[in-house]
Amino acid sequence: MSDLLHLLGGTVLLRPYVFAFLAVYLLASSAQSGWRRTLLFIPLGYSIAWISEFSSIHWGFPYGDYFYIEDTLDRELWVLGVPFMDSLSYVFLAYCSFSTAIFLLSPVRFTAANAYILESHALRRSRRTLVLGAFLFVFLDIIIDPVALQGYRWFLGQIYGYRQAGVYFGIPLSNFAGWLAVGFAMTAALQCLDSIQALEPKQPSPLHQVPFISLLGPLLYISVLVFNLSVTIWIGEHLLALVGCILSFFPALLAFFFTLYKQDHTQPQDLERHRKDFPHFPFPPDSMHSG
Repeated sequence: MSDLLHLLGGTVLLRPYVFAFLAVYLLASSAQSGWRRTLLFIPLGYSIAWISEFSSIHWGFPYGDYFYIEDTLDRELWVLGVPFMDSLSYVFLAYCSFSTAIFLLSPVRFTAANAYILESHALRRSRRTLVLGAFLFVFLDIIIDPVALQGYRWFLGQIYGYRQAGVYFGIPLSNFAGWLAVGFAMTAALQCLDSIQALEPKQPSPLHQVPFISLLGPLLYISVLVFNLSVTIWIGEHLLALVGCILSFFPALLAFFFTLYKQDHTQPQDLERHRKDFPHFPFPPDSMHSG
């Protein structure tokens, strides 16, 4: 037991940024989906991620033929050859991709004091949310994996490698295909949890009193991108950083202008649908006069 506690403590000390992101996930997901779904997705998402990684290091599927370097085996928690923190990271990466997909696809209403994402259960569980969430999940890895592969140059450490270098800054394209497949699986898991009526929050969350809390999921997505791009610049990989910034800029620009468009074209039925599905969520001040 003492050895397990030692390894858990070492995991937190070695990877504090992972647990900082996880803490944001707990807040954002609890506000959006309720604490039951939030807590259930941790073991569910972790299991999906761990199975995919265990399969890849043994049989090369779905990410391709890669391996973990067990230099920190005595300092942090590993689970049958897979670092605990690595599979745990998938939880908040999948959630923030799902949450960002919902934000991009939903009508929105901004005021000076708050932001309202007028989502619905139908949209949360839709195929378009599934597809967009999975591709947003892959996009995170396009930015994360090349700098993670050079972990020996920063505080991550060299924890893994590929037996054959890939065409994208050392990353094989099979890796991104694997992330897409896992992205579909994890987004589908989030949608399944959303469809379980017994997990629906029964009363308003105190978190809803926090201004702009509805944007915390998309902000987590942006934070992960900014963190990894910042590390890329810090270690001097300027070409990789330039590619990452260019890849991020154009979707971000489109998302910005599309959000402005949605703000100006919100319909009364969007407000009513959101109110019906999420009666405990706060509403725009003028929503009581809509319809």
